[in-house]
Amino acid sequence: MTLDNWQSEGQLNWTFQHMAEIFPTVPIRRAPGHAPQLPRIAYEPDILPVTTSDGSVMSLHTVMASTDTDGWMVIHDHPSWGAQVMVERYPSGMDPSTVHLMMSVTKSVVGIVVGALAAQGVIATEAPLTHYVPELQESGYAGATVRHLLDMRSGIRFSEEYLDPMAEVRVLEQAFGWAPRLNPDVPSTLRTFLLSLHSDRPHGGPFDYRSCESDVLGWVVEAATGRRFADVASELVWSRIGAEFDANIGIDSEGSGMFDGGMSATLGDLGRFGLMILRNGTSLTGEQVVPSWWIEDSFLGDLDSVRAFADSPGDNRMPGGFYRNQFWIPDARRPVLLCLGIHGQMIYVNRQARVVAAKLSSWPTPQHAWKLFSTVAAFDAISADLAGL
Repeated sequence: MTLDNWQSEGQLNWTFQHMAEIFPTVPIRRAPGHAPQLPRIAYEPDILPVTTSDGSVMSLHTVMASTDTDGWMVIHDHPSWGAQVMVERYPSGMDPSTVHLMMSVTKSVVGIVVGALAAQGVIATEAPLTHYVPELQESGYAGATVRHLLDMRSGIRFSEEYLDPMAEVRVLEQAFGWAPRLNPDVPSTLRTFLLSLHSDRPHGGPFDYRSCESDVLGWVVEAATGRRFADVASELVWSRIGAEFDANIGIDSEGSGMFDGGMSATLGDLGRFGLMILRNGTSLTGEQVVPSWWIEDSFLGDLDSVRAFADSPGDNRMPGGFYRNQFWIPDARRPVLLCLGIHGQMIYVNRQARVVAAKLSSWPTPQHAWKLFSTVAAFDAISADLAGL
């Protein structure tokens, strides 16, 4: 394993489960003591038919076997019986205590941290970024607000082309220390990289998915609180969701976290995070992690969220969907919310069916539309099946 190949096919199944052995990380602590346990139900959905994204029909088992699954689980929060684990499986060497890289599911944790701080009055979503990080005044982020970043609607020029080694998303990794430096002019830290970015259109325009937005949000959290993100996320989120295990996040040479995709956590704790979202910000322990209005706003979006998403220059393949508070809403007409990360990381929350699902994967390539949308279809099939119970 090297800096060159840790994200390559053949390495991912191991590297995604051992990030703390490869790179500097800091823990995001759970609460001390025993975590509350969820009852487990014998439920076998393997033969459920799933209509995949290309229109073919296959069994749910085949979908999971065809999408490089490292682990997947389903929780049903039944209105009469409460939350129950229906499925929890590890087909490729993981176990319930294994922490796995979440990639951009990390962004959704950042969004919840910002929501919790907004509820406390520590961060105002309509405030300019420079109110918290004055250094950004000399960057392309001058004039952008916290809200612009939460919804990825700044005017920053930034390419998310993962297969282009010179795209900004890959240069960011070089600055952070997760990839070899291909040019001596590449900044040596995450923050200096963010300060080097320029805008190419007005802030507040169409949605455009850019990982740098989440990294600036993490910087805002640290500036507004005067504390490191890992400590804030532990206090406000991870210690309150009933997590069974500590999470961790990668850090650079200055101690800044990889806020756009550097967290690792167990599958079960991703399920508990999703359950908190399903329960309108209230966790398994009964604590209000984030206000219900933050969750409601995430599901409903703003008046122009769908239009901004439709006008995106990217190929998002979610007609009628939108992006809000670091969450994906695939279709504004359906109460389904997603946390997504490249190489197949996902939390699925279906309000109507009261279902939460989580999946950790090691796709050989960063993006794969068939695997992504077929996984969503599989969880839709389970939700439809459980809705009748």
